Amino acid sequence: MKTARNITKAISFAALLVTALAGACLPAWSQEAAAPYSKMAPLDEYLMTDRGAEIAMARSAAPPSISDDAEVMVLGRHGYETVVKGKNGFVCLVERSWMSPMDFAQFWNPKMRGPICFNPPAVRSILPLTIKRTELVLSGMSKEQIIAGIKAFDAKGLSRLEPGAMSYMMSPQGYLNDAAGHWVPHLMFYVPLTDPKSWGADLPGTPVMMNPQFQGLEPITELMIPVLTWSDGTAAPK
Repeated sequence: MKTARNITKAISFAALLVTALAGACLPAWSQEAAAPYSKMAPLDEYLMTDRGAEIAMARSAAPPSISDDAEVMVLGRHGYETVVKGKNGFVCLVERSWMSPMDFAQFWNPKMRGPICFNPPAVRSILPLTIKRTELVLSGMSKEQIIAGIKAFDAKGLSRLEPGAMSYMMSPQGYLNDAAGHWVPHLMFYVPLTDPKSWGADLPGTPVMMNPQFQGLEPITELMIPVLTWSDGTAAPK
């Protein structure tokens, strides 16, 4: 019986997410054991049966001064649905695993939950990507078909990226993947496709990291900056 070691590095949601090391020694005779997330799980495993809990989790992405007046969307069987109208132009929701990079080993992990709050520019130019990718996934498409659908949407339906587009992922309730867990609270900034090093991203000693979520699919570079506290004001891990 031979074994294989898979090492992946990832952060997920939103629908986030960078890579964290995870290794596993798995029997070759069991394909399902060797690749536990090789295909989409039953839809019910991705849905949250308690809508109130999903609303609360979505709001936890940002401080109450933002999320209390934000619009809230929850995942239904055919996509995201608005369940709370907002007043400040922000939109909060909980991203699922398919907002990870397309080649991420946990792309179909049904446990992943990524609370995120988009600011108004991101609502208009980033949120449509989350909604569209989710619609493609829930229609039963393969990864190859999802990629083709995203590229077609980019060409015809994607709004121009607005200056100042960013989002909050400061929830202590999120589960970004099996290795990272809650990870750390962070802000995400969306800029036109660019060399991440122009932000100093991923260089020694810098807090700025590049998220590969959109790389190769959308003309967007997503940069993440960790912050010191969770959305409820409690201290985050260093």
